[in-house]
Amino acid sequence: ARQSEPEHNEAYRFVPALHRSIAPLVRSRPGVIQPMIIGRSVERRPIWAFRIRRAGEAVHTKVLVFAGIHALEWITSETAVEFIQDTVHQPPRGVEVVVVPLLNPDGRERAQADRLAGENRYRRANARGVDLNRDFAVNTEAKAIWKAIIPAYYGRSQTPLSQPESQALDALLAAEQFDVAISLHAFGGFFYTPWSGLWKRPADWSELHRLGTVMSAAQGSHAYKVRQLARWGFFFRAHGSEIDHIYGRYGTLAYLIEITRSGVTPFRPRSMREYFQWYNPPNPERHTLRTVRALRSLVHTLDWEARAAAIADSSPTK
Repeated sequence: ARQSEPEHNEAYRFVPALHRSIAPLVRSRPGVIQPMIIGRSVERRPIWAFRIRRAGEAVHTKVLVFAGIHALEWITSETAVEFIQDTVHQPPRGVEVVVVPLLNPDGRERAQADRLAGENRYRRANARGVDLNRDFAVNTEAKAIWKAIIPAYYGRSQTPLSQPESQALDALLAAEQFDVAISLHAFGGFFYTPWSGLWKRPADWSELHRLGTVMSAAQGSHAYKVRQLARWGFFFRAHGSEIDHIYGRYGTLAYLIEITRSGVTPFRPRSMREYFQWYNPPNPERHTLRTVRALRSLVHTLDWEARAAAIADSSPTK
């Protein structure tokens, strides 16, 4: 139903404009950035990815960054596109980066139509009404007592990997065998790690926390905290999440970054009623740049550390 009319905000681009911002890079730097379609949505929209690497350099580490799982979280796609531009101009020497700016194009299309029509609708799912953030195959069973007390927190899709969007991501993960994967969301201001469906610490918690801290430190003041997602609150679990699937099935170090601490402010009461503003602050620039700094620090740290390890291994005193 029609509710309060959203404010027109030119700070956030519609999907064609996002693509137009990437196109010149593809034309001018074909040896550095390569576009590819990794799958299609329920309504047959292409799901684009962009492979970025320094031409002529051997690859020792592979990183995936993907965004736009939830229809209203536009700041995630803005950040992904800014990261593409940043990485193309400063590609790390031995790290190949794959970026998927929009995993849920059907949901985004509906959210865009709402904005154009002045409709204030809550959008999260894909065209079939499935939350892709709960459509994966690891830690799907809720075992905590809280499921009976607050069941809304424990919903998931009936069949894991039931949607073409989540299947496309899974196929990409299987084919590429990434070392690190980052899922961009909004809002909250955290670097979340697995497990999201279990209270226990993951086996790689020390390394997950260390690299999360690398990203946090790069943000400067008011940086996001590193936390295991299931420990966001004692009662909270997220079953069938993408980060548990990525880490549990493929052994890839996985993070879910909650960009911003919301666009809601008591000084703008209207923002509390408008769903779009919950996830997308009026001015996204400082939030996208803060996250890009974190991602840039991660990929360059992975490069430096791998090269330092290679030098140490080749030392005659080794």
